[in-house]
Amino acid sequence: QEWKNPFASWDPQDFCNISQVILPLDTYWSPPIFILERVDGQNSDMNYMVLMHNGTFNSTRPFQVTLTCSLIILKFPFDTQTCNLSIASFLYPAVRDLVMKTRRTASESMKDSQSFFLTDGEWKFTNLSSIEYTEMLDDQGFSVITYMISMERRPTLYILNLILPTCALYLLDMAVLFGPSSLEEKINFQIAIILGSSMLAVILNNSLPTSSNKPPVIGTH
Repeated sequence: QEWKNPFASWDPQDFCNISQVILPLDTYWSPPIFILERVDGQNSDMNYMVLMHNGTFNSTRPFQVTLTCSLIILKFPFDTQTCNLSIASFLYPAVRDLVMKTRRTASESMKDSQSFFLTDGEWKFTNLSSIEYTEMLDDQGFSVITYMISMERRPTLYILNLILPTCALYLLDMAVLFGPSSLEEKINFQIAIILGSSMLAVILNNSLPTSSNKPPVIGTH
């Protein structure tokens, strides 16, 4: 966060060339902001801000936040999800008191986010965009900034553990069904294939998200 207070400026030459000071966050007014999609999180202990000689305040506080996001898993495991992170302040109307602006462009934020997101987990960070708008609430407009985060699922693990074994079982089923084996051998093979398919269905059920408007295609076939 960065904001300016013209009443908190000074001339560095009058104060031993001191151009900035570090102060507790509650020393001066700071803009109160909220994350609309937040359901849980851990606040930062860095309750300090930097005051420059020209009256500019700078506060950098890392947060670990859990957000709500509606998942569309129809194309699982080849799906791409987009989640929003909306930052707003509903204490000061945007018309006369508080207007929030992004300091960096979408491409700069995208580049910085890729440098921080250094993980080999299930998701791959693909895109970040932002919009600035005014949210109307009780006939008053409030400034809101929404970051749209796009994540692509890495499907390699699901292909190796679910899709390829399932296709192999179906191919084996067809080979046994139309093969020259006796009826008793075919029945034994079919029972083994049914057990294997049931085991894969249990693994798939544990791997899928618990809720979605539409079930994934891989889970309906």
